[in-house]
Amino acid sequence: MDKQNWTEKTVEMLRPFETDNLLNTIQTITIKEVFSNPILLTITCILLYFGVIRRSKAVLLTMFALLGIIMIIRFAMPASPTAGAVETSLDALIPFIVGGVVIGGVIIYFTFIKSE
Repeated sequence: MDKQNWTEKTVEMLRPFETDNLLNTIQTITIKEVFSNPILLTITCILLYFGVIRRSKAVLLTMFALLGIIMIIRFAMPASPTAGAVETSLDALIPFIVGGVVIGGVIIYFTFIKSE
């Protein structure tokens, strides 16, 4: 019984990290909400410290990729009034394709082509 109870608590704790919830958060979050959340600010400051001050190329490229993916999701998949309704036309796929190529190209360039 204890194992079942622990499993249910774990499932409830991880429920905010489901794909639908994450996409909804990314699509509807504002800059004001980001800057008012102390956890996100702390994580951002730590990443900026390691990326800029310590000059870690891997951290900077990871931050660029994550921010690029978030921007693609926000602009290519705007929040729809009905939950789960996602448009899958060619017009909706073009921003994903172009954004993915740009993000991949920048990461490949700075990782493999440009050396310090």
